[in-house]
Amino acid sequence: MAVRRKRQASLLGRRNKRVLWIALSTIALGYILLSIPPAEGFLSLTLAPILLVAGYCVLVPLAILLRPDKVGG
Repeated sequence: MAVRRKRQASLLGRRNKRVLWIALSTIALGYILLSIPPAEGFLSLTLAPILLVAGYCVLVPLAILLRPDKVGG
């Protein structure tokens, strides 16, 4: 007799995962822009830190704190 396992509900909903992917891509873009020479340019001196702060301090906590989507009801 096969044992059927219940599918466990994910702690993060679809919206949470979407925001988390946006946060991770924003952080990755920030690091990529940070590595572009010259070090005194607009991209690496201004835009990259803004993206990194937005990703780490705004988007990641937002992805964690958003309520997960309701399923089935």
